Amino acid sequence: MTTLRITEIPDEKPVRMTVDLPADLHRDLVAYAALVSQNGQPVDPVRLVPHMIRGFIASDRAFAKLRRARAKQIVSRET
Repeated sequence: MTTLRITEIPDEKPVRMTVDLPADLHRDLVAYAALVSQNGQPVDPVRLVPHMIRGFIASDRAFAKLRRARAKQIVSRET
């Protein structure tokens, strides 16, 4: 059986943002939420967005590399 990457939505204090999505992306988000909802509680598609963005950022190796390099630069300036 296929396993979705997002199965639960942790309860965290949010920061409000407003985003405009293309209609096709919104349809996919709603469909994804419907599939996640099959595991129990209904899931609002909006609550999936932070977890999808977090997963995208976590999997972006170039971003991680640049972030580490920048952190090293900041530490070296402080010492």
